Amino acid sequence: MEKTLASRLGGAARVARTRLNLTQADVAERIGIASEVYGRLERGHMLPSIQTFRRLCVVLSISADEALGLKPSQDVKWAAEPPSDYGESAELRRLLRRAKQLDRGSIRILSVLAAQFKPRG
Repeated sequence: MEKTLASRLGGAARVARTRLNLTQADVAERIGIASEVYGRLERGHMLPSIQTFRRLCVVLSISADEALGLKPSQDVKWAAEPPSDYGESAELRRLLRRAKQLDRGSIRILSVLAAQFKPRG
């Protein structure tokens, strides 16, 4: 039985995401959808809009053909450079997402607390 389009797209997205060492929440944030929605997309339960599909391809550095399972993997020349935080750990990215939701007073407290820790390296 032939895989459905949604399943092919979801599988390609999962492979590309893990290759970049990103979490589902990382990709969802970068393409502007809820992480639950991205999870459904990756499981092959839905198809994205054209705009979301384009953002997904750029964020995951894959061509539309590759995402749709039409061609083997190849370098994507048109994709934007990945954001500088691609090398950061999933824990740090999760902390940054949470910190972005804090009010000004909570950020001050977090900053004072972080200053008490010894810097890396």
